[in-house]
Amino acid sequence: MNHLRLLAPHGALLVCLAAGGAHAETFTLQSPDERLTVSIDVAQSVSWSATLDKAPVITDSTIGLTLKGLGDITQDSKLISVDRNQVDTSHTPVVKHKSATIVEHYRELSLRFDNDFGIDFRAYDDGVAYRFVGEYDQPITVTDETMALNFPAGASTLFPEEESLISHYERLYVPAKVADIAPERFASLPAYIGVNDINIVFTEADLYDYPGLFLYGTGQDGFSAGFTPTVTEATPMAGSEDRNQNLSFGDTLADTQGERTFPWRVAVISDDDGALIESQLVWLLSRDNQLADNSWIKPGRIAWDWYNANNLFDVDFKAGINTQTYKAYIDFAADYGLEYVILDEGWTKTTTNLLEMNPDIDVHELVRYGQSKGVEIILWALWGPLDKDYENILKTYSEWGVAGIKTDFMQRSDQYMVNFYEKIAREAAKHELLVDFHGGFKPTGLRRAYPNVMTYEGVKGNENNKWSADITPEHTVTLPFIRMVAGPMDFTPGALRNAHAANHHISHYRPVSLGTRAHQVAMYAVYESALQMLCESPSTYRREPKVTEFISQFPADWDETRVLDAQVADYILVARRKGDNWYIGAMTDDTARTLTIDFSFLGEGNFNLTALRDGINTEHFAEDYKIDSQTVKAGDKLTINLASGGGWAGIVKSR
Repeated sequence: MNHLRLLAPHGALLVCLAAGGAHAETFTLQSPDERLTVSIDVAQSVSWSATLDKAPVITDSTIGLTLKGLGDITQDSKLISVDRNQVDTSHTPVVKHKSATIVEHYRELSLRFDNDFGIDFRAYDDGVAYRFVGEYDQPITVTDETMALNFPAGASTLFPEEESLISHYERLYVPAKVADIAPERFASLPAYIGVNDINIVFTEADLYDYPGLFLYGTGQDGFSAGFTPTVTEATPMAGSEDRNQNLSFGDTLADTQGERTFPWRVAVISDDDGALIESQLVWLLSRDNQLADNSWIKPGRIAWDWYNANNLFDVDFKAGINTQTYKAYIDFAADYGLEYVILDEGWTKTTTNLLEMNPDIDVHELVRYGQSKGVEIILWALWGPLDKDYENILKTYSEWGVAGIKTDFMQRSDQYMVNFYEKIAREAAKHELLVDFHGGFKPTGLRRAYPNVMTYEGVKGNENNKWSADITPEHTVTLPFIRMVAGPMDFTPGALRNAHAANHHISHYRPVSLGTRAHQVAMYAVYESALQMLCESPSTYRREPKVTEFISQFPADWDETRVLDAQVADYILVARRKGDNWYIGAMTDDTARTLTIDFSFLGEGNFNLTALRDGINTEHFAEDYKIDSQTVKAGDKLTINLASGGGWAGIVKSR
């Protein structure tokens, strides 16, 4: 059984100790830097706790896994082996969401019981994780997974509260005391917990053939686990039959194999706010690349239609969902070096027939035209119709010559839906198609196994500007510290109609963002997405060529990431490198701030810095900005001023 072979990756240090103390009931596991300590107690049940520099961060937390006919595998089972394992290695990811090299350094404790099940614990310098492991050679039915996640008294949270198990997982982060979260309230992942000056982001990784995890309040200083049960029936919802469903649930969580690893329960832990953004734990805790050939997978920027409602102007044709309009998008993408154009909802004649084109759209001509200009096409598709005929549909899209799909409206995280993500990723890879998952749950590491999975929504992003004033600077500066810890997010930045709250208005067809122009531009350095959208109309971008030329220089993947300064939900200053160039982004909430950039990360020689910053009148007119240039070198320090809801973006190149 491969999951039991304690084989180290290439270059790793492996230490295996026989279970001389197999009947002991308390074990400790330390991170490589020995700051984090995990204590595991095995008696009538299994519980764990964690400290950072001996300060409690997670207090006694009981865990369990209940199987039909077998009971809770942690109850009254005999511990028969204990193995310790240390790994120190590095990886080269196919898609460089954060960096070209990912260092992996952890210590592991593996417990095995006499009932053919066990638990693995790992301690990294930036967090801890555990998972259940099955060595049972029969199919099993999981009826419950229990988890008490407890904290010291007074712990706070930024709680992505859900209203229903049917959700797009686009949440605001509600500040509260953990003890004030009542048992009927629950949140999707990732969620943030603060313990004194220590940050915890709790999420999951390596989610396969199993439902996604939710956190429920307890009315005390902790959370309990909850899941979407197995869906027994799904019927169309009146008024939105093509995408929304009424669901009936069973009383079990999953029917699966008894010989498997279960999802990792992950706590990113650090007293350095910026370390949350630099963490790679979800990727590291997920299974290896399953693809033999990755050469065709190409990150890139996208000219996107839906946010701006195809509102082209200064053109000599009737704009809309038609071939001429999308040729204009392709022309724009080609002029600014963007790799992709997306055809969002409306390109098909109906939303339920994914192979019949809108009569005003010629996808074949758009693919041909795009290829002549070095621009590729991505197609939107509802998940339900795709699910019914996914092999044929994806094969056909590949034959048409498109580059990928954006599948939407999944709105669930039960076992069936989790399996849908995997089968679409796998089948799309077979046909060399990229995947953008929209209307669904957060990343859980699938992008490591199937690197053609480029980005996820699962974020309350810019599109909400079309119907709300929810996307505040407070929200946008919170996202990197919580949602982005789980993986890339398709926030869709780049709005050029910007306003402060005092003069903001809601418009579905001409949306307006909250915060300054520079705040939006800085997102191209701050936010990670291997398919990075430009949400505004090409006509709007062409009227602002200086801004558009500046944005178009930001890549969609990164060789190196350094957080220079950060404070959770308040501000962020990050520098990312691609090749020899550095790209810097700073964002603040509604508080104007002065930050300092220390250019010590630069190499030898002089560099040219071009910056787009808040203009002198930005506090009154959010679209005001200034672009200027100067010479910088390693060791220089630059003071930057961010307006309320403001930002700053810089591009550093060798002279």
